Amino acid sequence: MFTIGAHLSINKGFENIGLEALSIDANTFQFFPRSPRGGKAKDLVPEDISKLEELMSNTDIDVILAHAPYVINLASKSEKTRNNAYELFEDDLKRLDQLPNNMYNFHPGSHVGQGVEKGIELISDSLNKLIKEDQKTTILLETMAGKGTEIGRKFEELDSIIEKVDVDDKIGVCLDTCHVYDGGYDIKNDLDGVIDEFDSIIGLDRLKAIHLNDSKFGLNSHKDRHEKIGLGELGLEAITEIINHRSLKDLPFYLETPNDVAGYQEEIKLLRGLKIED
Repeated sequence: MFTIGAHLSINKGFENIGLEALSIDANTFQFFPRSPRGGKAKDLVPEDISKLEELMSNTDIDVILAHAPYVINLASKSEKTRNNAYELFEDDLKRLDQLPNNMYNFHPGSHVGQGVEKGIELISDSLNKLIKEDQKTTILLETMAGKGTEIGRKFEELDSIIEKVDVDDKIGVCLDTCHVYDGGYDIKNDLDGVIDEFDSIIGLDRLKAIHLNDSKFGLNSHKDRHEKIGLGELGLEAITEIINHRSLKDLPFYLETPNDVAGYQEEIKLLRGLKIED
């Protein structure tokens, strides 16, 4: 089954976001558990969680993806910034563990001049304190475009973080198609080669989700600017190959393109038409 969804707002509650996803022919969705700028999250309502569980048990929505606030930077050289990131991360994990089958995606962070190795050390140290053996939520490191001092452009950097995490069965990777292309991995002309490289460095068993985005800029641009499906530098042919690739086709795909809900609906319709079902 082709699992495809988009980033939607949970302002009206989890049941409503699930119904909105179904209304645009999606069978999963991504959401921010709090403002992308951080701040206090709204209290979870047990009745709303129960309704979401019921909806997921009666529909094709099997897994959902939460996206961490952009302000989280576990690699910062500022202790205050790291502590704030840790507190937000910890609170999100406690809240998400109340939800059915879900994952929590985050940008690894920026070393802001300390160097990649130091940044990786800080991230993995925090994850070792944050991840609990009995947690239900799977944490995903997102592949990054490499702008500024971002960590996570290279597969080796993500692998180094994972290798340092003790409870490693609770951690995986979310591959962003715009980011990896902007970061220098040519998924347009050598998708097989990139996937083989990911497998040899990290392992395909760690790949849990795909952010499906076209890119406004080209290979190795390090710009991180998403574009609507088929209108960017990746193009529709490459996107079609990605959603049908033997190693990716069964993963959940999440649209983060510059769209409103109606736009996501059109893209999902387009992608379902391009998907080759087994």
